[in-house]
Amino acid sequence: MLICRCEEVTEEEIRQTVRDGAVTVDEVKRRTRAGMGLCQGHTCSRLIARIIAEETGKSLDEIPIPRVRPPVRPVSIRLLGTL
Repeated sequence: MLICRCEEVTEEEIRQTVRDGAVTVDEVKRRTRAGMGLCQGHTCSRLIARIIAEETGKSLDEIPIPRVRPPVRPVSIRLLGTL
């Protein structure tokens, strides 16, 4: 089952990453790219946190959800001048 549709990361890949020692959403993100696609984790961060909780026996409250930051894109000076 795909958990991160943007980066095509499966549930089993995430579970294996947690078994290999990743215990935060950020660690899973760094190892698998889950949450680094167009949605920037809006869709999958909570699913990843739930998998971490299941695999580690922690409660969801103990798993920090990273802050979502919009992707950075270059903006032309011309566009800024029209604002």
